[in-house]
Amino acid sequence: MEFAKKKIVVLGSTGSIGKNALKIVAAHPEQFQVVGLSAHRQASLLAEQATACQPQWAVLTDDGLDADSVRSQFDSLSNGVLRPAAELETLVQDPSVDVVLSAIVGVAGLHSNWAALGAGKTLALANKETLVAGGGLVMDRARQFGARILPVDSEHNAIFQAAQAGRRSEIERVILTASGGPFRNHSIEQLKSVTLQETLNHPTWNMGRKITVDSATMMNKALEIIEARWLFDLPADQIRVMIHPESVIHSLVEFTDGSVLAQLSPPDMKLPIQHALTYPDRLQSPAAKMDWDQVHQLNLAPPDLERFPALQLGFEVADQGGTCGAVLNAANESAVQAFLENKIGFLDIVRACRDVLDNHNFVQDPEFDQIIEADRWAREEIDKWMST
Repeated sequence: MEFAKKKIVVLGSTGSIGKNALKIVAAHPEQFQVVGLSAHRQASLLAEQATACQPQWAVLTDDGLDADSVRSQFDSLSNGVLRPAAELETLVQDPSVDVVLSAIVGVAGLHSNWAALGAGKTLALANKETLVAGGGLVMDRARQFGARILPVDSEHNAIFQAAQAGRRSEIERVILTASGGPFRNHSIEQLKSVTLQETLNHPTWNMGRKITVDSATMMNKALEIIEARWLFDLPADQIRVMIHPESVIHSLVEFTDGSVLAQLSPPDMKLPIQHALTYPDRLQSPAAKMDWDQVHQLNLAPPDLERFPALQLGFEVADQGGTCGAVLNAANESAVQAFLENKIGFLDIVRACRDVLDNHNFVQDPEFDQIIEADRWAREEIDKWMST
């Protein structure tokens, strides 16, 4: 008996999550059909992916690219595959689409995810900024239109899996694990002089530049605290963070009886990606598996909030809600970009975010347009902060 293939869209297909997702598709051709791809500016790679996957459409979102050059790279594909960026939100709502895998980096993914949820799609979410910025408004939209959000981030996917061992009312707390990045053992004095090159040298994961910087400041974990607050409907005081350098325990769930369940696997994003794409089924995976012939030592330690103040921002924003998430996320994106351009120092990233967050006009229950405005305002404030 033949089953219909699950039709998927991969947003951000040329990034690390997107490329791993297409490896999952290639490993299970009987399960999936790629109907859409999107990338920001890597036209050549997108064309290669489209040639391999034969989607109905592909979108490049960077309007600054040379149109003739881009079109020439898609000449071998059928007419109509390369579509304008303005159509992206309409395309993810196409009735043929079953699952939208959102791997766009930053708040740029919010609009397309908003559209997908409005069409009742299953959203496999690797773009944490959607929930950080959109918070309860995004979850309300999913409920309103009968959409489902399945977490792809390894930490939230681990919580999602472990939480199924009990009822929601039986969860005492969730514990997000963090590798600690390249500076987990640095003193505050040492952090003052770290370089961009040192910051981009992550000890465990191979990620894009922005996410790697977030890991070093531990802002990535701050954003994950906020995401967990909305995704699992948990108050901030039921969320914890533990430093786990081996990156094998991806997160834990503690229940009211004291039982603690964890999801473990080698640090390979193909596993949570496949879980989100195939849920509720489990298939053989191309992801790395645990080697049970080896000795494993797994360390867990509480984080130092003084050395990594971004975590405190995460807990505060998760507790306050409203426009705080949009402001923190936008401020961080802009501050990280400034750091990547050598305009500010490493410790300035979180300092700038703190100042902007503390001085914004807070709205408790924002509408979508107010979230977008808070994002715009925060980016402008970072520019002002750097000039003072």
